[in-house]
Amino acid sequence: MSQLHEVRIDRNKPLADEPHTGHNRWHPDIPPALKVEPGDQVVLETRDALDGLITPGSTSADIVMLDLDKAHPLTGPVFVSGARPGDLLEVKILDIAPESFAYTVVLPGSGLLKDYFPDPFLVQWEINDNSATSAQLPGVRIPGNPFMGVIGVAPSRALLELTTVRERELAELGMRVPLPSVNSAVPGTGPVALEGMRTIPPRENGGNLDIKQLTKGTTLFLPILTEGALFSAGDAHFAQGDSEACGTAVEMGATLTVQLNLHKEVSAAGSIRGLQFECSDTGDFSSARSRKYHATIGTSTTADGRIEAGNLNLAAKNATLRMIDFLVARFGFSREQAYVLTSVAVDLRISEVVNFPNVVVSAFLPLDIFNT
Repeated sequence: MSQLHEVRIDRNKPLADEPHTGHNRWHPDIPPALKVEPGDQVVLETRDALDGLITPGSTSADIVMLDLDKAHPLTGPVFVSGARPGDLLEVKILDIAPESFAYTVVLPGSGLLKDYFPDPFLVQWEINDNSATSAQLPGVRIPGNPFMGVIGVAPSRALLELTTVRERELAELGMRVPLPSVNSAVPGTGPVALEGMRTIPPRENGGNLDIKQLTKGTTLFLPILTEGALFSAGDAHFAQGDSEACGTAVEMGATLTVQLNLHKEVSAAGSIRGLQFECSDTGDFSSARSRKYHATIGTSTTADGRIEAGNLNLAAKNATLRMIDFLVARFGFSREQAYVLTSVAVDLRISEVVNFPNVVVSAFLPLDIFNT
């Protein structure tokens, strides 16, 4: 019989004051906040993306003083008993309950149009009746579509080392890449602080995917890279447009409820592999959720693990190739048949373009086209 487990936080305290509840770096050595059995439900209270640095009293002038090394306080990790590398973690998203205050910021040097918008700007939102309104955007009401911007599992030691090498190479070319830093790291000492992967880019372990379809009712599949999976989440968004153009969404604290299921040894052909999810709609502001979709996720990473920074074409190819793999495995089509299906039935959507150096494209397959 499944059990219910919780990680509760004090919303008046930053993560550094409650380090037992979470972390803001990815590393396989972070001790778990919870240990659960496959099939158990988990409730995670999460802080907002900037760890409480933005308040109802903040102004645009305060933005330039933000310590962005505190970004993405995550709640977790959750150790799943029996999870091993090569297994697949099934994350059923049961609920995402928003807090009442949210914000959107334009950060200098960040966002798709950073060269056009060099000045800081702040919008504060009030969330009520499943919509967000703001005095800074009069006459606008944004319908709620809550999801977790950051959701993933711990990297393996190999992925940690690969990430360090490839992202340092990009930084040496003059690209703005968030490298490991002990400043404001949680945990704040030891190998995690020195080596931990920053949470800004999405990677093979999931992370900062910013896919707005990962809402209540969606099932996310994450490849397990280290013992126990070590699942974590944070950076909740009340709403977001595809691409998250200015670099932030309607950012909020939230309470996430998930069920964690385990699929053993899925590395063999014929299995669901890689980052994928199944949902009931494509995330538009609509009450009609009549179609079911299977979606695959592509990032701008080559087959040998190199990052081609910001390459949307590569991310789109990877999402499509993963969809072809899914169609062959699930329905028995040839690769040529599957390729045709991607052309006539699959929609490619830009999920995010601002979490440098990676970008994310999702491929959506409507499942009602099949007679079986």
